[in-house]
Amino acid sequence: MKILVTGGAGFIGSHVCDALMESGHSVHVLDNLSGSTRSGVPAEANFHELDIRDPHVHELWADERFEVLYHLAAQMDVRKSVADPAFDADVNIRGMLNVIEAGRSNGLRKIVFSSTGGAIYGEPDYTPQDESHVLQPLSPYGITKLCSEKYLHFYRETHGIEYVALRYGNVYGPRQNPHGEAGVVAIFSERLLDSIQPTINGDGLQTRDYVFVSDVVDANLRALSFEGSGIFNIGTGKETTVVELYSVLRDELAPEMPIQHGPGMPGEQRRSVLAYSHALSVLGWQPSVGIQSGLTQTARWFRDQHVKS
Repeated sequence: MKILVTGGAGFIGSHVCDALMESGHSVHVLDNLSGSTRSGVPAEANFHELDIRDPHVHELWADERFEVLYHLAAQMDVRKSVADPAFDADVNIRGMLNVIEAGRSNGLRKIVFSSTGGAIYGEPDYTPQDESHVLQPLSPYGITKLCSEKYLHFYRETHGIEYVALRYGNVYGPRQNPHGEAGVVAIFSERLLDSIQPTINGDGLQTRDYVFVSDVVDANLRALSFEGSGIFNIGTGKETTVVELYSVLRDELAPEMPIQHGPGMPGEQRRSVLAYSHALSVLGWQPSVGIQSGLTQTARWFRDQHVKS
């Protein structure tokens, strides 16, 4: 298939591109490199340095007529979305609509969308949160992802474009960008390697569902072969506290570093954990990398990169 991957130079996107090309697909990457570098794009992929809001996306689609869109490009910083909701909506809603509208009359048949499980449900009424849980996002970022899912339903009902929305837990693994607020595993790893004391917000007992990037890639490949449309949680069903996360990384990278706590972040979600039974029954997907193994692999990758630099 001929596939366009927005955000394909980024952390998750670059892994997805690798897997798609290994499966024999023709892959084009669209990325403005605002949160990534050209080196993140697989060498064999066709690269287009464009913002998803750029009108030239329409010309690109008319020329290439992609069959499938993997839409990963986004403003993904929850704190930035709170500080500037209009910018968040401009990228995450208007940008997505620009890309889909470009493809709608130029061969687009299916969309695989990177949504969020961590931010779309809000504080859990029960755990683990399944796809039927009430949607009560606490940030503009979560709101734009929910809005995007509604637009996907519109395009399916009105234009016959099938979609799969994957609601990720907190994705981590090699290649994650430590320069930002979206990846605590990467941030802790880099600071530990630089002998800079990391600070845990609040008591550190807030929990997230951390899912390894290779498992996320597997879900993306299964979504491509799935006939029809649907929404699926991609998580592990297990909660990990920030203290537990930090302890594993510290033991691997800087055992002498103490634990330091700072003020809690106002409005920070306390718990998030996703049920994956729907993905298991429909897509045949389940997580295969446990948190201890995944964190160890990630820490060692960051250490290798640190030695090379």
